[in-house]
Amino acid sequence: MLIRKQFAFEAAHVLPFHAGKCSRLHGHSYRLDVSVAGALQSGGPAAGMVIDFDELARTVRSAIIDKLDHTHLNDTIENPTSENIVVWIWRRLAPELPGLTELTLWETANACAVLRADDPLLA
Repeated sequence: MLIRKQFAFEAAHVLPFHAGKCSRLHGHSYRLDVSVAGALQSGGPAAGMVIDFDELARTVRSAIIDKLDHTHLNDTIENPTSENIVVWIWRRLAPELPGLTELTLWETANACAVLRADDPLLA
């Protein structure tokens, strides 16, 4: 079973190697989709769930949203392209979320970077 939850954060960045306007300071309203796969739990308060959505939200907010929201991403991530940001997010979430399967980081309404557990970048 696969579950997915969306999160949002606002952040600014500069792409230092970009030849166009993205080499100047600008910001985005990012949307992050977090997908977790696993078996349904058979007992306890999360019975019938892969993971409780509230637990998922607490983990993502603590590990990611609280660290990136309303920040200058270059202070945290060197060359903060969508691709580099989503790798940074994965490396922080994976130890906290067994079954993390896919992250989709939307930089705009029609542009995103997708990272899956089997991606060679994570090897």
